[in-house]
Amino acid sequence: MTGRPPKRQRIEPRFHDGESGSLDMRLTAEDRPAAGQRPNAPRKAKPANRQNASSGSRSGPARRKSAKSRRGKGGRKRRGGNSRLLRFVKRGAYWSAVLGIWGIVVVAGVLGYYAAHLPPTSEWAVPKRPPNIRIVSASGHLIANRGDTGGEAVRLEQLPHYLPEAVMAIEDRRFRSHFGIDPIGLARAVFVNASSGRLVQGGSTLTQQLAKNLFLEPDRTFSRKMQEVVLSLWLEQKFSKDEILEMYLNRVYLGAGAYGVDAAARRYFGKSARLVTLNEAAILAGLLKAPSRYAPTNNPKLSEERAQTVLLAMHDAGYIDDDQVKVALAETATIVANRQTSSENYVADWVMELLPGYVGSIDTDVIVDTTIDLDLQHAAERSLRTALASEGGKLAVSQGAVVTLDGSGAVKALIGGANYARSQYNRAIHARRQPGSAFKPFVYLAAVEQGLTPETIRVDEPVRIGNWAPQNYTRKYRGPVTLTEALSLSLNTVAARLAQEVGPARVIDTAQRLGISSPLQKNASIALGTSEVTPLEIAAAFVPFSNGGYGVVPHVIRSIRTMKGKLLYSRKGDGPGRVIDPYSLGAMNRMMAETLSTGTGRAAELEGRPAAGKTGTSQDFRDGWFIGYTGQLTTAVWIGNDDNSPTKRATGGSLPARIWKDVMVAGHDGLPVSALPGIYEAPVQVAEPAGSGLVPPGRIGDDPGRPILPEPGKGRGPLNLLQRIFGG
Repeated sequence: MTGRPPKRQRIEPRFHDGESGSLDMRLTAEDRPAAGQRPNAPRKAKPANRQNASSGSRSGPARRKSAKSRRGKGGRKRRGGNSRLLRFVKRGAYWSAVLGIWGIVVVAGVLGYYAAHLPPTSEWAVPKRPPNIRIVSASGHLIANRGDTGGEAVRLEQLPHYLPEAVMAIEDRRFRSHFGIDPIGLARAVFVNASSGRLVQGGSTLTQQLAKNLFLEPDRTFSRKMQEVVLSLWLEQKFSKDEILEMYLNRVYLGAGAYGVDAAARRYFGKSARLVTLNEAAILAGLLKAPSRYAPTNNPKLSEERAQTVLLAMHDAGYIDDDQVKVALAETATIVANRQTSSENYVADWVMELLPGYVGSIDTDVIVDTTIDLDLQHAAERSLRTALASEGGKLAVSQGAVVTLDGSGAVKALIGGANYARSQYNRAIHARRQPGSAFKPFVYLAAVEQGLTPETIRVDEPVRIGNWAPQNYTRKYRGPVTLTEALSLSLNTVAARLAQEVGPARVIDTAQRLGISSPLQKNASIALGTSEVTPLEIAAAFVPFSNGGYGVVPHVIRSIRTMKGKLLYSRKGDGPGRVIDPYSLGAMNRMMAETLSTGTGRAAELEGRPAAGKTGTSQDFRDGWFIGYTGQLTTAVWIGNDDNSPTKRATGGSLPARIWKDVMVAGHDGLPVSALPGIYEAPVQVAEPAGSGLVPPGRIGDDPGRPILPEPGKGRGPLNLLQRIFGG
């Protein structure tokens, strides 16, 4: 019979209950995607009957154990570790964000609190830089910068590029990228300072430093620091980076009273900041850390080391290459001597005294054009210093002054003392001293205007005027002498007689008409210069003898302009006009020329050049003077002591005469020889006022010609007068 397959017993699937042949519905390792396999990839086929798949069939627990072993010992641990790390990172990021937000809120609150203590932002404004006064010579060379800064304001584009780069490299390398505050630099500074246990680095940016310099006091408090931050943020919002950098470079303090890079460049290198070299720029940038400590004038070696640090910082920042570093390191900066010791500072100080009277208050940089000849200024300074150094000790003289003017009254040189660094007192302008016999020309001029001549005879003999009995320097008497001899030899008795004849009041009027402005005592002793005058005013009063008889107003300022060229002041006009008539002028020049030829001023004689002048020695040799002139220049020299103590017989014909000669030789270098005005002119007869025999003083200013001024009691004809003037 056909056989039918045996009927098999149906086995129903059921969950594992520990018996063999049961169905295990749990996943095994093969049921899971392998590493890198897509989840929907086809799975490897399984045996239909797990029990018959192999002779070594395993129970459920055995298979679970096998699956665990196939997963590897560290599989679950690795997955759990990665998960925990991920959760940690997420939580860290979350809380960092939270803390960052709260930090911003707190910082903003703190800044807002301290900002509230500042004036309203509508009132915030960058204060104007203090104006600089640039004082220049007649040829345009710098004499001095005056003002709170000591230098000019320079535009950023006028500076060599490596100067601002040096500052940024050493002070604020991320200046161009930060917003006024440098968080990176601040964090680094905090870390370095915390690690070292002391303040090593600062975190302030250039903007913060500018804010502090512009608006805040230098105290180190938390409140000031927060206000500095607020103002820095405002500056960054208000101005461009270039504008901030320019303001900083023009205002930062760099030692020795110099504010701004131009002032510092002039102070240390004697040049504008526009012209500094790379090495000099590094020196200036190095000063920012500690101006006094790194100043090349105080410690050249330390300054050089600091400059090398700046150069390396510039190289690291990419501003300069290897070759530029090598060239700069090989360069030696030339440090100028301290300009604060030079005599030009007396001129600069005087200009600053005069300036408000010309232009009032100044709120911008200006240029003051002066009449000073710097070559003559330096020559006069050398002459005075050399003379005092060689003979000052021997003669017990410690001070001196020199003033030189041209025929218009323009001051060409002015030395106010032996050494400006030791004493800034300007003796040429402010020191009133007894002129001694240097005052006698005013006495003789008054006498000549009253009719006397150079050949008029007076007797040199003992004289008494009231209780006063003047004596000659030599204590000897010559008897009858001409006025020319009496003046050239500086005979006191004759001068006293002449003052008595014309009257002290007329002598004072004459001196004031020529330019003496100090108070003069109306007494007989005025003939010997007992009333005090300044070197400047007596020099100005002698100028009419050199320029043809015209009074002058001594002046040193020619014009004042802003840096943009706007004219604020220009000198116009002349002096008071004619103050000596031509005849009197010729007579006086003839007499005073003898002082240099045969009289007390022989040490001042100029070879091949007509000159005239007068020596002066005050009582007890306290003052020595020589005041003289040519047809082009007039110079006054004074020596003495500030405490008015006597010298050791220093007379006007000794040291002052030699100083005067040195100054005048230098001053006339290249100038043509010029005759003294009026000395060779013959007089012209004019009518005399009836009954007086004298020319009224009013005729002097009107210049009616060359009047014949006869000696009282003598012939009045032209021939007689010519004989008396020219002899024979």
